[in-house]
Amino acid sequence: MPRRSATGTMVPAARRWSFFSRTRMHVTRVVMACGCVVGTSLATPVTGDAQPAAPAPSGLRLSKLFTDGMVVQRDVRLPVWGWAAPRAAVTVTFAGNTTRGTANDAGAWTVTFPAMRAGGPHELTVHSAGTRLHVRDILVGDVWVASGQSNMEWPVRMANDSAREIAVANDSRVRHFKVPTSWAESPAEELVGGSWAPATPQHVGAFSAVGYFFARELRKSVNVPIGLINTSWGGSNIETWLSREAHGLNDSAAAALLKRERESVDAIRDSLIARLGTLPTKDGGLVNGRAVWADPRLDDASWATIPVPSHWEEAGYPGMDGIAWYRVAFTLSVEEAKQSVRLSLGPIDDDDITWVNGVEVGRTSGYATPRVYSISPSALRSGRNVLVVRVSDGGGGGGVYGNAGLIHLEIGGVRRALPATWKFKVGEASLRIDGQRINKVPMVLYNQMVHPLQRFPVKGVLWYQGESNANNVAQAAAYRDLFATLITSWRREWAGTHDFPFLWVQLTSFHAPDSVPPERSAWATQRESMAAALALPNTGQAITIDVGDADDIHPRNKQDVGARLALVARKVAYGQSVVASGPTYRRHTVRDGRVWVEFDNVAGGLVARGRDALVGGFAIAGTDQRLVWAQARIDGDRVVVWSDEVREPVAIRYAWADNPNTANLYNREGLPAAPFRTDTWP
Repeated sequence: MPRRSATGTMVPAARRWSFFSRTRMHVTRVVMACGCVVGTSLATPVTGDAQPAAPAPSGLRLSKLFTDGMVVQRDVRLPVWGWAAPRAAVTVTFAGNTTRGTANDAGAWTVTFPAMRAGGPHELTVHSAGTRLHVRDILVGDVWVASGQSNMEWPVRMANDSAREIAVANDSRVRHFKVPTSWAESPAEELVGGSWAPATPQHVGAFSAVGYFFARELRKSVNVPIGLINTSWGGSNIETWLSREAHGLNDSAAAALLKRERESVDAIRDSLIARLGTLPTKDGGLVNGRAVWADPRLDDASWATIPVPSHWEEAGYPGMDGIAWYRVAFTLSVEEAKQSVRLSLGPIDDDDITWVNGVEVGRTSGYATPRVYSISPSALRSGRNVLVVRVSDGGGGGGVYGNAGLIHLEIGGVRRALPATWKFKVGEASLRIDGQRINKVPMVLYNQMVHPLQRFPVKGVLWYQGESNANNVAQAAAYRDLFATLITSWRREWAGTHDFPFLWVQLTSFHAPDSVPPERSAWATQRESMAAALALPNTGQAITIDVGDADDIHPRNKQDVGARLALVARKVAYGQSVVASGPTYRRHTVRDGRVWVEFDNVAGGLVARGRDALVGGFAIAGTDQRLVWAQARIDGDRVVVWSDEVREPVAIRYAWADNPNTANLYNREGLPAAPFRTDTWP
């Protein structure tokens, strides 16, 4: 992904480097995909015009949440906190009310204001020891925390129809605060940066797309300002968002865990250096601007090989950022070489320049953009042709990755797969293991990206995470307890109400569809683990199996995701009488070899989208537990399911797959039925 940062100093083999060498990382990041850093700077980025209050000579400062344009939670007592000289008196005025406090021996102070109704704008001033701070344009409304991994962090500028969405954004009463991606070994009292920005064309492109579309829809029925605190990091595991206490670790156990992580990082570094010998600091494939490694006559026999598609970290180059070159040959007949050829490479992490026979045919920046280049006949020849791709990666990931079906030539309308193994050579390398691994380490994101927020009252939490915990069925099954623990621990640890609404996005569809019903599915198991948390009070989920992308873990349709979350919020958080869910399994009966399924949340009635009354996505099994695709049709407010192959059914499943692409059961309100199974088989 397109992280652009200082090159950094190469780390010699003798140096024992660790990403835990500092208690708190001050290099901030913006991360867009599983484990891949896409932006970094040595200074804290500030979104919008508002600037965090700078520490005054007396040391007087506010929490970084208290900046111009902020939104505070209505109808609850509001704490305001910061730091000043030890034992200094502090006077704070907010919306015409004044209160006083005194800094403790460490300089920390807190004052509290009475609950206020929605409204504003208001101003806040802080005085201490002759120094004055002023925060302007404060709104009182509802504050929602938006957390998770890349699909929550995914910005409006990369969503569907982004140019239009940005151009028409014009609601300054929706505001967004992006917590910089950062970590700490122990709970931090302050964020490393951040500021508030309004939903206007100048700023909204950087908002969480799910968060923004949620707020936009919610504002249509909840006429109060909405604040979004976006604390998310692409590729993060749920474990890193849990506190030490939530993990049940004492101090010594936590220290031992961090020590193991240090040792793991050292081993990764040593492995890469052992493979490369030295880490090249200057790309040998470019000499005075000439792409010498793109020359089709180059002898690449000594080059390594790499499977394509794959991230190079997973193919023997762990922890490596930098530049690498790929070469592969393909043959054309005389007639084929006379026509234009379409080259598809799928997504590349981050940027590429691509040549065929030494002729540049395209270049693209941005890891999420599929590469499709046209090759003119002038660049082609009959017989052997050489395709060369120079890939530059700024953090995490790296390489030609994605679905193998996207990597092909198209000649005369016929697709031809490219080889699965390519030649590979590193042109430039650096180690940035922290960005790749740190968001998998238990506790450390909670410590820096959640704990400093927990004094700030909020309306509720929006959660979109789980892809990084669905790598296999066992991991997805373990998510059930982890997710329930996250919800209960955040509620316990957060100031104010301890049962605030917690809403989430159930994983969408991904991977190639199955030709036969799968016995095991990590993503289906993950969805089941998430749905189990509905047993907790004040919870709700948005079903999104119909807006996924088989080839991209980041579907661009964030509008429907946000809108469905808003429906759930209207029902769970605001008590409105709305249809907030598609059909959900209630019970079933078996009669005469058929299974009759009853549903809750039928609302206006069941519909089978695109297939009249025929319902896809069902599988059925008998006592032998062998699943086969079932036939199904709507019968009033029920669905009847059967198969001629199963005379005595004992179990059915619906949308039980990584990508249940044939599932088409909805209610008339347009909301998809939730995946379910009636069996409890492992």
